[in-house]
This record gives sequence, C-alpha cells and structure tokens, in this order.
Amino acid sequence: MKKALVNTTSLTAGMDPETHFHEMYRTLATYEFPWDINQALSFALFRTYAVPSIGDLLDETGEFRDRAQKRYDDTAILLEVPLLKGFDSKDGKSAMRRINQMHKMYDISNDDMRYVLATFVVVPVRWIADYGWRDLTADEIRATVLYYRRLGRHMAIKDIPETYDDFATLMDDYETAHYRPGGTPGVRRTGDATVELMKTFYPRPLRPAIGVFSRSVMDDALLDAFGYRRPAGLLRFASRAGLVLRGKVVSLLPPRTRPQHVHSMPRIKTYPNGFDVESMGTFATAGCPVQH
Repeated sequence: MKKALVNTTSLTAGMDPETHFHEMYRTLATYEFPWDINQALSFALFRTYAVPSIGDLLDETGEFRDRAQKRYDDTAILLEVPLLKGFDSKDGKSAMRRINQMHKMYDISNDDMRYVLATFVVVPVRWIADYGWRDLTADEIRATVLYYRRLGRHMAIKDIPETYDDFATLMDDYETAHYRPGGTPGVRRTGDATVELMKTFYPRPLRPAIGVFSRSVMDDALLDAFGYRRPAGLLRFASRAGLVLRGKVVSLLPPRTRPQHVHSMPRIKTYPNGFDVESMGTFATAGCPVQH
C-alpha cells in the first residue's frame, strides 16, 4: 500500500544495491527505520520460536527461562556489530565467530538456519510496508536481500535464496509445513518467556496491555502455533491503526541526523558499562549440551 506521506526522501537514493548493499542496509537500520527494523527483527525471531524444532530447543537450553534479558541483549548486539563495523572488521569477525560457535553447540539443521535467515529479510520488509513512514524502494529491498545473503554465507548456511520473492516463499512455505496448531509445551514456554520479557521494556502500568497488543499484531497462523487465543477484532484494528498512525507522525518529523543503535537503547540492560564481544553468549564443551 502506497503511503501519501510528507517526508518521502530516502537517504539511500542514488546508491547501487549491488555494490553498496551494506551501507544501504546500515542506513535503513540506523537512520531511516531504526525503530521499525528493531521491532520487526524481534518479531521475526519470535516467529521462528513457533517452529517446534526451534522453540523446543530454546526451551530445553533454559536460556529463555533463566536469562531472557541476556539472551535478547546478546542476540541484538552480536547481530548489530557486523552491521556497524563490517563483516571483515576485527569486531565483526569476532561477533560472527561467537554466533557460529554458539550454533555449533547444538544440532541445528540447515533448513532451520535458512528459515531464520528468511525471516530477517521478509518480516522487516512486510512490517515497513504495513507500518513504516514510507515504502521501501526496490533497491532498498534488494540491498536487504544482499546484506542477509552475505550474513548467511558467514554463517555457512547452504542454498540461500537469491531474491526477495524466493525468501518470502521459503518463509511462508516453511511455516505452513512446520507450524503445529496448539504448539508444543516447549514452544508455548518459549513464547510466553519472550512476551514477558517484552513487557519489561515498558512502564509497569502499561505492561498488562502489552501482551494484548502483541497478540493483536500477530497473524492467526502464528497465534495458533503458540496456542494463543485470538484477540477481538476491535483490539486488532486499534493496535494496528496505532502503528499506522505512528508511521504518519514519523513522516512529519525532520530527517534523523544521528544514527540510532540497538546497543544504546534502554531495553539493552545486561551491559551498562559496555560489552566485550568475545565473552558474550553461551559457552559449552563439545557436543550438543541438550539431552535428546
């Protein structure tokens, strides 16, 4: 849906996505749509928890039950470091090494990894189409695809889709094949722990409403996969209309002149005195630490 908004100038205009995709995506994530992309990536990860092989594994590790805030912070920061500093920088390499070391601790299939990567591409594009202050351009969508193809290669993911449509088809088909109505106990516990963490990002008086709001922006398939009750139509309309209204307000604001980084947001609470990429995340001995 095209948006008849005031400020529709893109900071990425004139850039070639084939050669400047990293700079373009960094601009989108830190200047153009920092709030939207952060929300959408959080929602993208949440979608993946509804796949039993993913949600059950996360439940078995105990990370979400015992250290939900740290799990959130580590994921957000480790993904942001290569974005800000580059995959070939010292810190970027350290972040990717930590991500890969953690994944290798568990028996995770290439199909699951590829699906998660697809959500990183598709969910933010769809979120911005629905709620952003302007539409993404075709070049910006292409830059997003190329950025995450590069990320996927650094994670040794095989058979990565080449186009946005390919990513979207993969994500939708994977969810159709793997979402299980009613979910599993592990999927439900992982979802509940994530929603409870999200509530803590807001003032205490607002927290009861946050759970309802979050369910109101979920589609029926996702709600069913977690075993969540579908909200009333009026609540869904109000929640989504509020996000659309926010986008219209943002379109009237002057362009951002300073980048907004995830690691400096108030919701990142684990590292008030700074962080060391090499010591972030989880560590374990060889072999999958989860009992099968």
